[in-house]
Amino acid sequence: MIIFENIKKTYIKNKQQVHALNDINLTVDTGDIYGLIGWSGAGKSSLIRLVNQLEKPTSGIVKVDGVDLNKLDVKAQRAHKKKIGMIFQHFNLLESKTVAQNIAIPLVLQGLNKEEIEHRVEAMLSYVDLSGKKASYPSQLSGGQKQRVGIARALITEPSILLCDEATSALDPQTTLSILKLLKQINSERNITILLVTHEMEVISSICNKVAVMEKGQVIEQGSVLDIFSAPQQETTKKFVSTVINAEIPEAVLDSLTEQGNIFRLEFLGDSAREPVVNELILKQLVEINILFANMREIGGVVLGSMFIQMNGTETDVDKAVAFLQEKGVKVERGGV
Repeated sequence: MIIFENIKKTYIKNKQQVHALNDINLTVDTGDIYGLIGWSGAGKSSLIRLVNQLEKPTSGIVKVDGVDLNKLDVKAQRAHKKKIGMIFQHFNLLESKTVAQNIAIPLVLQGLNKEEIEHRVEAMLSYVDLSGKKASYPSQLSGGQKQRVGIARALITEPSILLCDEATSALDPQTTLSILKLLKQINSERNITILLVTHEMEVISSICNKVAVMEKGQVIEQGSVLDIFSAPQQETTKKFVSTVINAEIPEAVLDSLTEQGNIFRLEFLGDSAREPVVNELILKQLVEINILFANMREIGGVVLGSMFIQMNGTETDVDKAVAFLQEKGVKVERGGV
């Protein structure tokens, strides 16, 4: 478990104070895949680097598994850092060393014998699907392969926590999916808590169970990924969510309408997303329904969908149709334009 209590981090830049983090309170439970999302300069990387003490807070407490990191002596700090792996946006590999040598670096620094190092590196190469790249150099690898080397190096010390700082932002979409799949596998098979930084809501929706939205050094919203996606409260959060799930009707669809009245946005969650609710409403013949746009996503193992429809009929019949949808567990919002 990682706990941030009243965290503040201040830098001096051009003789002026810059507040990178301001009163952060956050809990990452053991086994979480916890996402930190925000625009550049939001403070995400500053926060994550407190966990492995690459940065130290100006004030406040960081606890890992109940231990206050501020109270660790030098020897205890070394032991603490062995429990934490980290992967980076640009991989941070040594170009002059082979894949196997890059992965082995943490074990060499720990003073393990050659046989033990070779055994553990071989096992890790197999785990990240790089067995055939043992003697290759970073310049001979694709971006996805480089990140797999970074992941293997981070896991080689058998950590309980993995920090990911924009680990997929330098990768193409297909490679990103494969890396996210590997991270999810690591979390489930090795029970490793993952704290990741990203500016892509697609990453959050793909693997995280919890998320905190950061802006100007503060956490402005946090909760389960499903709750944040289904009911974002802050404007910044809404903008991030809209990159994955449309909160407004597309302009191209809107421009094609001859009339723009009685447009509704429907939100389906869980069971309501699987049931033919709109079809049932059409069969009731209360109103004439024009389906304008729809999309559906699986978020945290739960189906979340949105649909824009136009309902034509008397105001009374439209009200009855809305009531029917709400009884079926559908969230109905008039407008969406």
